Amino acid sequence: MPASARESRAAYLHGLDLYNRGQFFECHEALEEIWREAAGPERLFLQSLIHFAVAFHHHGRQNPMGALLQLGKGLRKLAGYLPEYGGLDTWRLYQEGREAFRGIRAGGLARPPAMRPRQPPSG
Repeated sequence: MPASARESRAAYLHGLDLYNRGQFFECHEALEEIWREAAGPERLFLQSLIHFAVAFHHHGRQNPMGALLQLGKGLRKLAGYLPEYGGLDTWRLYQEGREAFRGIRAGGLARPPAMRPRQPPSG
């Protein structure tokens, strides 16, 4: 793996870690660095994750309209990457993101879905 690919992967994992720790603005910044250099399907995938991060940043700042707009964009883009992409369980992220969207739309609090690695099938 070339150094730039290793660095990009490390930055990607760092961005996911930031998101999972609730540091949504910082996640957005980290993933945007990779997104700027990405092309093709990877670029749109990263953009979907950035939308999730921005959505939950807005949600944490009591801006439900901003959260809904960003989460809606993230869900639409993520739908093309199911059930797994980039090492993530995108199916679970999508389903939990839809649940969060419904919770925010109903005027409540929503738990941000985790960006989890895809688990291999058991058996």
